[in-house]
Amino acid sequence: MSPTFQSLEIRNYRIYASGAIVSNVGTWMGRVAQDWLVLTVLTDRSATALGIVTGLQFLPFLLLAPFAGMLVDRLPKRRLLFATQTALLVTALLLAVLTATGVVELWHVYALALIQGVATAVDNPARQTFVSEMVDTDHLPNAVALNSASFNLGRLIGPAVAGLVIAGFGIAPALFINAATFLFVLLALLRLRSSELTPSPRARGKGQIRDGLRYVRGRPDLKLVLFLVFVLGTFGMNFQLTMALMATTVFDKGAGEYGLLGSIMAVGSLAAALLSARRARPRMRVLLVALAGFTVSTALLATAPSYVLFAIYLVPTGLSALTALTTANAMVQISVDPVMRGRVMALYMAIFMGGTPVGAPVLGWIGDAWGPRWTIGIGTVAVGLSLVAVAVWVARRQNVAVTFQTRRSPRLRIQVAPQPVPDTPAAAAARATAEAVR
Repeated sequence: MSPTFQSLEIRNYRIYASGAIVSNVGTWMGRVAQDWLVLTVLTDRSATALGIVTGLQFLPFLLLAPFAGMLVDRLPKRRLLFATQTALLVTALLLAVLTATGVVELWHVYALALIQGVATAVDNPARQTFVSEMVDTDHLPNAVALNSASFNLGRLIGPAVAGLVIAGFGIAPALFINAATFLFVLLALLRLRSSELTPSPRARGKGQIRDGLRYVRGRPDLKLVLFLVFVLGTFGMNFQLTMALMATTVFDKGAGEYGLLGSIMAVGSLAAALLSARRARPRMRVLLVALAGFTVSTALLATAPSYVLFAIYLVPTGLSALTALTTANAMVQISVDPVMRGRVMALYMAIFMGGTPVGAPVLGWIGDAWGPRWTIGIGTVAVGLSLVAVAVWVARRQNVAVTFQTRRSPRLRIQVAPQPVPDTPAAAAARATAEAVR
Protein backbone atom coordinates (compact mmCIF):
# COMPACT_ATOMS: atom_id res chain seq x y z
CA MET A 1 0.00 0.00 0.00
CA SER A 2 1.13 3.56 -0.65
CA PRO A 3 2.99 5.11 2.33
CA THR A 4 0.30 7.80 2.38
CA PHE A 5 -2.39 5.26 3.35
CA GLN A 6 -0.35 2.62 5.19
CA SER A 7 -2.48 2.80 8.38
CA LEU A 8 -5.49 1.54 6.40
CA GLU A 9 -3.79 -1.88 6.31
CA ILE A 10 -4.90 -2.25 9.95
CA ARG A 11 -8.46 -3.60 10.06
CA ASN A 12 -9.70 -1.75 13.14
CA TYR A 13 -8.38 1.59 11.93
CA ARG A 14 -9.84 1.01 8.46
CA ILE A 15 -13.31 0.36 9.89
CA TYR A 16 -13.12 3.30 12.26
CA ALA A 17 -11.90 5.66 9.51
CA SER A 18 -14.74 4.60 7.18
CA GLY A 19 -17.35 5.54 9.78
CA ALA A 20 -15.57 8.76 10.70
CA ILE A 21 -15.42 10.08 7.15
CA VAL A 22 -19.22 9.80 6.74
CA SER A 23 -19.73 11.52 10.08
CA ASN A 24 -17.30 14.29 9.13
CA VAL A 25 -19.33 15.08 6.01
CA GLY A 26 -22.46 15.34 8.16
CA THR A 27 -20.70 17.46 10.77
CA TRP A 28 -19.72 20.07 8.19
CA MET A 29 -23.23 20.02 6.76
CA GLY A 30 -24.56 20.66 10.25
CA ARG A 31 -22.16 23.56 10.83
CA VAL A 32 -23.10 25.30 7.61
CA ALA A 33 -26.82 24.76 8.26
CA GLN A 34 -26.55 26.04 11.84
CA ASP A 35 -24.65 29.17 10.75
CA TRP A 36 -27.14 29.84 7.96
CA LEU A 37 -30.02 29.39 10.41
CA VAL A 38 -28.52 31.99 12.77
CA LEU A 39 -27.56 34.48 10.06
CA THR A 40 -30.65 34.41 7.84
CA VAL A 41 -33.56 33.11 9.93
CA LEU A 42 -32.98 33.94 13.59
CA THR A 43 -31.12 37.25 13.11
CA ASP A 44 -30.54 39.89 10.45
CA ARG A 45 -27.02 38.70 9.58
CA SER A 46 -25.70 39.38 13.10
CA ALA A 47 -21.98 38.66 13.38
CA THR A 48 -22.22 38.99 17.16
CA ALA A 49 -24.89 36.27 17.45
CA LEU A 50 -22.88 33.92 15.25
CA GLY A 51 -19.79 34.64 17.34
CA ILE A 52 -21.69 33.79 20.53
CA VAL A 53 -22.89 30.47 19.06
CA THR A 54 -19.34 29.59 18.02
CA GLY A 55 -18.00 30.63 21.40
CA LEU A 56 -20.52 28.51 23.29
CA GLN A 57 -19.59 25.47 21.23
CA PHE A 58 -15.96 25.79 22.29
CA LEU A 59 -16.29 27.18 25.84
CA PRO A 60 -16.38 23.66 27.40
CA PHE A 61 -12.99 22.91 25.85
CA LEU A 62 -11.54 25.62 28.04
CA LEU A 63 -13.50 24.85 31.22
CA LEU A 64 -13.51 21.04 31.14
CA ALA A 65 -10.06 20.25 29.69
CA PRO A 66 -8.43 18.90 32.88
CA PHE A 67 -11.51 16.85 33.81
CA ALA A 68 -11.94 15.56 30.24
CA GLY A 69 -8.30 14.52 30.05
CA MET A 70 -8.60 12.67 33.35
CA LEU A 71 -11.68 10.79 32.06
CA VAL A 72 -9.88 9.82 28.86
CA ASP A 73 -6.88 8.46 30.79
CA ARG A 74 -9.06 6.60 33.33
CA LEU A 75 -11.92 5.12 31.28
CA PRO A 76 -12.01 2.78 28.25
CA LYS A 77 -11.82 5.12 25.27
CA ARG A 78 -14.08 3.01 23.06
CA ARG A 79 -16.95 3.18 25.58
CA LEU A 80 -16.34 6.86 26.17
CA LEU A 81 -16.55 7.56 22.44
CA PHE A 82 -19.80 5.62 22.16
CA ALA A 83 -21.32 7.80 24.90
CA THR A 84 -20.13 11.12 23.45
CA GLN A 85 -21.17 10.25 19.90
CA THR A 86 -24.64 9.28 21.15
CA ALA A 87 -24.96 12.62 22.94
CA LEU A 88 -23.94 14.50 19.79
CA LEU A 89 -26.50 12.55 17.76
CA VAL A 90 -29.30 13.48 20.19
CA THR A 91 -28.46 17.21 20.21
CA ALA A 92 -28.14 17.33 16.41
CA LEU A 93 -31.49 15.57 16.03
CA LEU A 94 -33.16 17.96 18.49
CA LEU A 95 -31.97 21.04 16.55
CA ALA A 96 -33.25 19.48 13.31
CA VAL A 97 -36.69 18.80 14.84
CA LEU A 98 -36.95 22.32 16.29
CA THR A 99 -36.04 23.82 12.92
CA ALA A 100 -38.39 21.57 10.93
CA THR A 101 -41.35 22.39 13.19
CA GLY A 102 -40.66 26.12 12.97
CA VAL A 103 -40.39 26.68 16.72
CA VAL A 104 -36.61 27.17 16.89
CA GLU A 105 -35.38 30.32 18.63
CA LEU A 106 -31.92 31.79 19.07
CA TRP A 107 -31.67 30.67 22.68
CA HIS A 108 -32.35 27.09 21.56
CA VAL A 109 -29.28 27.27 19.32
CA TYR A 110 -27.24 28.79 22.15
CA ALA A 111 -28.24 26.03 24.58
CA LEU A 112 -27.68 23.17 22.15
CA ALA A 113 -24.33 24.63 21.10
CA LEU A 114 -23.22 24.60 24.74
CA ILE A 115 -24.40 20.99 25.27
CA GLN A 116 -22.65 19.88 22.10
CA GLY A 117 -19.54 21.65 23.32
CA VAL A 118 -19.57 19.65 26.56
CA ALA A 119 -19.83 16.35 24.67
CA THR A 120 -17.17 17.39 22.16
CA ALA A 121 -14.78 18.49 24.93
CA VAL A 122 -14.59 14.84 26.01
CA ASP A 123 -15.02 13.34 22.54
CA ASN A 124 -12.07 15.11 20.91
CA PRO A 125 -9.24 13.98 23.23
CA ALA A 126 -10.80 10.51 23.33
CA ARG A 127 -10.76 10.32 19.50
CA GLN A 128 -7.25 11.74 19.30
CA THR A 129 -5.81 9.21 21.75
CA PHE A 130 -7.93 6.24 20.63
CA VAL A 131 -5.90 6.20 17.41
CA SER A 132 -2.84 5.04 19.38
CA GLU A 133 -4.85 2.01 20.58
CA MET A 134 -5.70 0.97 17.00
CA VAL A 135 -2.24 1.43 15.43
CA ASP A 136 1.35 0.98 16.60
CA THR A 137 3.87 3.76 17.17
CA ASP A 138 5.35 3.45 13.67
CA HIS A 139 1.93 4.02 12.10
CA LEU A 140 0.82 6.76 14.52
CA PRO A 141 2.02 9.84 12.54
CA ASN A 142 0.38 8.45 9.42
CA ALA A 143 -2.88 7.68 11.24
CA VAL A 144 -2.99 11.17 12.77
CA ALA A 145 -2.51 12.70 9.33
CA LEU A 146 -5.19 10.46 7.79
CA ASN A 147 -7.60 11.53 10.52
CA SER A 148 -6.98 15.11 9.42
CA ALA A 149 -7.45 14.07 5.79
CA SER A 150 -10.79 12.46 6.70
CA PHE A 151 -11.91 15.57 8.57
CA ASN A 152 -11.00 17.79 5.63
CA LEU A 153 -12.51 15.50 3.04
CA GLY A 154 -15.71 15.99 5.01
CA ARG A 155 -15.00 19.70 4.93
CA LEU A 156 -14.57 19.46 1.16
CA ILE A 157 -17.85 17.64 0.57
CA GLY A 158 -20.04 18.73 3.47
CA PRO A 159 -20.37 22.51 2.92
CA ALA A 160 -21.03 22.12 -0.81
CA VAL A 161 -23.70 19.46 -0.20
CA ALA A 162 -25.19 21.57 2.60
CA GLY A 163 -25.40 24.58 0.31
CA LEU A 164 -27.23 22.53 -2.33
CA VAL A 165 -29.59 20.94 0.22
CA ILE A 166 -30.39 24.29 1.86
CA ALA A 167 -30.98 25.98 -1.49
CA GLY A 168 -33.18 23.14 -2.75
CA PHE A 169 -34.97 21.82 0.34
CA GLY A 170 -34.27 24.11 3.29
CA ILE A 171 -32.17 24.14 6.45
CA ALA A 172 -33.94 21.34 8.36
CA PRO A 173 -33.07 18.51 5.90
CA ALA A 174 -29.37 19.40 6.15
CA LEU A 175 -29.60 19.18 9.94
CA PHE A 176 -31.39 15.81 9.77
CA ILE A 177 -28.65 14.42 7.51
CA ASN A 178 -26.03 15.53 10.03
CA ALA A 179 -27.84 13.70 12.83
CA ALA A 180 -28.08 10.49 10.75
CA THR A 181 -24.35 10.38 10.00
CA PHE A 182 -23.46 9.85 13.67
CA LEU A 183 -24.91 6.34 13.31
CA PHE A 184 -21.98 5.39 11.07
CA VAL A 185 -19.44 6.11 13.83
CA LEU A 186 -21.47 4.17 16.38
CA LEU A 187 -21.67 1.19 14.01
CA ALA A 188 -17.92 1.36 13.36
CA LEU A 189 -17.17 1.34 17.10
CA LEU A 190 -19.35 -1.77 17.53
CA ARG A 191 -17.52 -3.60 14.72
CA LEU A 192 -14.00 -3.13 16.12
CA ARG A 193 -12.23 -6.25 17.37
CA SER A 194 -11.27 -5.81 21.02
CA SER A 195 -8.52 -8.43 20.71
CA GLU A 196 -6.71 -6.25 18.15
CA LEU A 197 -6.78 -3.07 20.26
CA THR A 198 -3.85 -2.08 22.47
CA PRO A 199 -5.38 -0.17 25.40
CA SER A 200 -3.23 2.57 26.88
CA PRO A 201 -2.19 2.25 30.54
CA ARG A 202 -4.95 3.46 32.85
CA ALA A 203 -4.20 6.34 35.19
CA ARG A 204 -5.07 5.55 38.81
CA GLY A 205 -5.14 7.37 42.12
CA LYS A 206 -5.61 10.97 43.13
CA GLY A 207 -3.96 14.09 41.79
CA GLN A 208 -4.07 13.06 38.15
CA ILE A 209 -5.02 16.52 36.91
CA ARG A 210 -2.11 18.08 38.82
CA ASP A 211 0.23 15.40 37.49
CA GLY A 212 -0.78 16.21 33.91
CA LEU A 213 -0.25 19.95 34.35
CA ARG A 214 3.09 19.33 36.09
CA TYR A 215 4.17 17.07 33.24
CA VAL A 216 3.47 19.74 30.61
CA ARG A 217 5.06 22.46 32.74
CA GLY A 218 8.31 20.50 32.75
CA ARG A 219 8.37 20.10 28.95
CA PRO A 220 9.51 23.32 27.19
CA ASP A 221 9.10 21.62 23.80
CA LEU A 222 5.39 21.00 24.50
CA LYS A 223 4.85 24.51 25.82
CA LEU A 224 6.35 25.97 22.65
CA VAL A 225 4.02 23.96 20.41
CA LEU A 226 1.00 24.69 22.62
CA PHE A 227 1.69 28.44 22.47
CA LEU A 228 1.71 28.42 18.67
CA VAL A 229 -1.44 26.29 18.55
CA PHE A 230 -3.19 28.67 20.97
CA VAL A 231 -2.51 31.74 18.82
CA LEU A 232 -3.51 29.94 15.62
CA GLY A 233 -6.70 28.51 17.12
CA THR A 234 -7.83 31.67 18.91
CA PHE A 235 -7.19 34.29 16.23
CA GLY A 236 -6.55 32.45 12.98
CA MET A 237 -8.88 29.46 12.75
CA ASN A 238 -12.29 31.13 12.99
CA PHE A 239 -13.25 30.46 9.38
CA GLN A 240 -16.70 29.22 10.42
CA LEU A 241 -17.35 32.84 11.39
CA THR A 242 -15.18 34.79 8.94
CA MET A 243 -16.25 33.01 5.75
CA ALA A 244 -19.93 33.44 6.64
CA LEU A 245 -19.41 37.17 7.15
CA MET A 246 -17.36 37.64 3.99
CA ALA A 247 -19.83 35.67 1.86
CA THR A 248 -22.96 37.42 3.10
CA THR A 249 -21.80 40.93 3.96
CA VAL A 250 -18.85 41.72 1.67
CA PHE A 251 -19.69 39.70 -1.45
CA ASP A 252 -23.48 39.48 -0.96
CA LYS A 253 -23.67 35.76 -1.78
CA GLY A 254 -26.20 33.08 -0.89
CA ALA A 255 -26.08 29.68 0.78
CA GLY A 256 -24.65 27.87 -2.24
CA GLU A 257 -21.72 30.25 -2.66
CA TYR A 258 -21.05 30.22 1.10
CA GLY A 259 -20.97 26.43 1.21
CA LEU A 260 -18.66 26.36 -1.80
CA LEU A 261 -16.06 28.46 0.06
CA GLY A 262 -15.70 25.77 2.73
CA SER A 263 -15.20 23.11 0.08
CA ILE A 264 -12.60 25.19 -1.77
CA MET A 265 -10.62 25.73 1.43
CA ALA A 266 -10.81 22.00 2.11
CA VAL A 267 -8.95 21.32 -1.16
CA GLY A 268 -5.85 22.88 0.37
CA SER A 269 -6.49 21.27 3.76
CA LEU A 270 -6.91 17.81 2.25
CA ALA A 271 -3.69 18.21 0.24
CA ALA A 272 -1.86 19.21 3.43
CA ALA A 273 -3.17 16.19 5.34
CA LEU A 274 -2.11 13.77 2.59
CA LEU A 275 1.33 15.36 2.36
CA SER A 276 1.68 15.09 6.14
CA ALA A 277 0.74 11.40 5.95
CA ARG A 278 3.84 10.79 3.82
CA ARG A 279 6.23 12.31 6.37
CA ALA A 280 7.88 9.76 8.59
CA ARG A 281 8.28 12.22 11.44
CA PRO A 282 6.81 15.65 12.30
CA ARG A 283 9.35 18.46 12.74
CA MET A 284 9.35 21.94 14.22
CA ARG A 285 10.69 23.56 11.07
CA VAL A 286 7.66 22.27 9.12
CA LEU A 287 5.38 23.85 11.75
CA LEU A 288 7.16 27.22 11.57
CA VAL A 289 7.19 27.35 7.76
CA ALA A 290 3.50 26.42 7.66
CA LEU A 291 2.64 29.24 10.07
CA ALA A 292 4.63 31.69 7.95
CA GLY A 293 2.65 30.56 4.92
CA PHE A 294 -0.58 31.00 6.87
CA THR A 295 0.39 34.60 7.71
CA VAL A 296 0.98 35.47 4.06
CA SER A 297 -2.10 33.70 2.69
CA THR A 298 -4.51 35.22 5.25
CA ALA A 299 -3.11 38.67 4.49
CA LEU A 300 -4.09 38.09 0.87
CA LEU A 301 -7.44 36.69 1.99
CA ALA A 302 -8.30 39.74 4.09
CA THR A 303 -7.61 42.11 1.19
CA ALA A 304 -9.17 40.04 -1.62
CA PRO A 305 -11.16 42.44 -3.85
CA SER A 306 -13.54 39.83 -5.28
CA TYR A 307 -15.30 36.59 -4.38
CA VAL A 308 -13.26 34.65 -6.96
CA LEU A 309 -9.89 35.81 -5.59
CA PHE A 310 -11.09 35.20 -2.04
CA ALA A 311 -11.95 31.62 -3.00
CA ILE A 312 -8.54 31.13 -4.69
CA TYR A 313 -6.64 32.39 -1.64
CA LEU A 314 -8.52 29.91 0.54
CA VAL A 315 -6.56 27.02 -1.02
CA PRO A 316 -3.09 28.06 0.28
CA THR A 317 -4.72 29.16 3.53
CA GLY A 318 -6.16 25.68 4.07
CA LEU A 319 -2.87 24.07 3.00
CA SER A 320 -0.75 26.03 5.48
CA ALA A 321 -3.24 25.88 8.36
CA LEU A 322 -3.73 22.13 8.17
CA THR A 323 0.00 21.47 7.76
CA ALA A 324 0.63 23.41 10.97
CA LEU A 325 -2.14 21.64 12.92
CA THR A 326 -1.31 18.12 11.73
CA THR A 327 2.38 18.62 12.50
CA ALA A 328 1.68 20.04 15.96
CA ASN A 329 -0.78 17.23 16.78
CA ALA A 330 1.65 14.50 15.75
CA MET A 331 4.56 16.15 17.59
CA VAL A 332 2.58 16.19 20.83
CA GLN A 333 1.14 12.65 20.55
CA ILE A 334 4.44 11.00 19.69
CA SER A 335 6.53 12.77 22.32
CA VAL A 336 4.35 12.23 25.43
CA ASP A 337 4.24 9.34 27.86
CA PRO A 338 1.29 7.04 26.92
CA VAL A 339 -0.16 7.21 30.44
CA MET A 340 -0.26 11.02 30.11
CA ARG A 341 -1.53 11.16 26.53
CA GLY A 342 -5.21 11.74 27.34
CA ARG A 343 -4.52 14.62 29.72
CA VAL A 344 -1.98 16.24 27.42
CA MET A 345 -4.25 15.95 24.37
CA ALA A 346 -7.18 17.36 26.36
CA LEU A 347 -4.97 20.33 27.23
CA TYR A 348 -3.92 20.57 23.57
CA MET A 349 -7.55 20.68 22.42
CA ALA A 350 -8.42 23.15 25.18
CA ILE A 351 -5.64 25.47 24.07
CA PHE A 352 -6.48 25.07 20.39
CA MET A 353 -10.27 25.34 20.66
CA GLY A 354 -10.66 26.84 24.14
CA GLY A 355 -9.54 30.26 22.94
CA THR A 356 -12.52 30.37 20.59
CA PRO A 357 -15.02 31.39 23.33
CA VAL A 358 -12.94 34.54 23.71
CA GLY A 359 -11.82 34.94 20.12
CA ALA A 360 -15.13 34.29 18.34
CA PRO A 361 -17.28 36.89 20.16
CA VAL A 362 -14.43 39.42 19.91
CA LEU A 363 -14.10 38.74 16.19
CA GLY A 364 -17.87 39.02 15.83
CA TRP A 365 -17.74 42.44 17.49
CA ILE A 366 -14.81 43.43 15.25
CA GLY A 367 -16.83 42.33 12.24
CA ASP A 368 -19.73 44.55 13.27
CA ALA A 369 -17.54 47.52 14.28
CA TRP A 370 -14.61 47.48 11.82
CA GLY A 371 -15.89 45.30 9.01
CA PRO A 372 -15.62 41.59 8.12
CA ARG A 373 -12.15 41.90 6.56
CA TRP A 374 -10.63 42.68 9.94
CA THR A 375 -11.91 39.38 11.35
CA ILE A 376 -9.30 37.73 9.13
CA GLY A 377 -6.67 40.47 9.43
CA ILE A 378 -6.48 40.11 13.22
CA GLY A 379 -5.43 36.48 12.76
CA THR A 380 -2.75 37.50 10.27
CA VAL A 381 -1.23 39.96 12.72
CA ALA A 382 -1.44 37.62 15.73
CA VAL A 383 0.13 34.59 14.03
CA GLY A 384 2.84 36.75 12.45
CA LEU A 385 3.81 38.31 15.79
CA SER A 386 3.84 34.89 17.49
CA LEU A 387 6.27 33.61 14.87
CA VAL A 388 8.61 36.51 15.52
CA ALA A 389 8.39 35.95 19.28
CA VAL A 390 9.08 32.21 18.99
CA ALA A 391 11.99 32.76 16.59
CA VAL A 392 13.62 35.20 19.03
CA TRP A 393 12.96 32.92 22.01
CA VAL A 394 14.34 29.80 20.33
CA ALA A 395 17.40 31.65 19.03
CA ARG A 396 18.24 32.99 22.49
CA ARG A 397 17.37 29.95 24.60
CA GLN A 398 18.65 27.17 22.36
CA ASN A 399 21.55 28.82 20.48
CA VAL A 400 19.85 28.21 17.13
CA ALA A 401 21.25 29.12 13.73
CA VAL A 402 18.75 29.57 10.86
CA THR A 403 19.91 29.41 7.24
CA PHE A 404 18.07 29.37 3.92
CA GLN A 405 19.79 27.40 1.15
CA THR A 406 19.03 28.28 -2.47
CA ARG A 407 21.29 25.83 -4.30
CA ARG A 408 19.40 23.13 -6.20
CA SER A 409 16.15 23.52 -4.26
CA PRO A 410 15.34 26.07 -1.53
CA ARG A 411 15.48 24.61 1.95
CA LEU A 412 15.08 26.07 5.43
CA ARG A 413 17.55 24.66 7.96
CA ILE A 414 17.27 25.18 11.71
CA GLN A 415 20.39 23.95 13.47
CA VAL A 416 20.91 23.69 17.23
CA ALA A 417 24.47 24.07 18.41
CA PRO A 418 25.51 21.15 20.69
CA GLN A 419 26.03 22.09 24.31
CA PRO A 420 27.27 19.92 27.18
CA VAL A 421 24.53 19.53 29.72
CA PRO A 422 24.41 17.49 32.95
CA ASP A 423 22.07 14.54 33.31
CA THR A 424 19.30 16.24 35.31
CA PRO A 425 15.51 16.55 34.78
CA ALA A 426 15.99 20.13 33.59
CA ALA A 427 18.65 18.98 31.17
CA ALA A 428 16.33 16.27 29.84
CA ALA A 429 13.67 18.90 29.20
CA ALA A 430 16.22 21.08 27.41
CA ARG A 431 17.25 18.16 25.22
CA ALA A 432 13.60 17.50 24.36
CA THR A 433 13.20 21.13 23.30
CA ALA A 434 16.31 20.99 21.16
CA GLU A 435 15.13 17.79 19.51
CA ALA A 436 11.73 19.39 18.78
CA VAL A 437 13.43 22.35 17.10
CA ARG A 438 15.44 20.03 14.86
